[in-house]
Amino acid sequence: QDRAAQFSPFAALTGFEDAVRETARFTDTKRELADDEIEAINDKLLYLLDKITEKPEIALTYFVQDERKDGGSYVCKVGNVRRLDEYTGTLIFTDRTKVPVADISNIEILINKN
Repeated sequence: QDRAAQFSPFAALTGFEDAVRETARFTDTKRELADDEIEAINDKLLYLLDKITEKPEIALTYFVQDERKDGGSYVCKVGNVRRLDEYTGTLIFTDRTKVPVADISNIEILINKN
């Protein structure tokens, strides 16, 4: 009890626990892709452009920058591609999710078995 009592004044600080949790939260750093990885992604994007009217299904891994601190996290997304906006460099899914092409680290084109 004596030990807990010495920390009790910090409990009165508004947001102290949130600040401690935020500091303890881990983020990843965005890794640089090798030339062959970039080439493979570009080849798959060209394939998607060719098949875009079919709204191909893909599995995608991309980096999302953290809004509060340095770094971010890698996110996986599975869905059908609606279009590739070459002007903004964004891949747009049928559910309206937008992924910047520059943040893509891996693309897998899923084969439709129908």
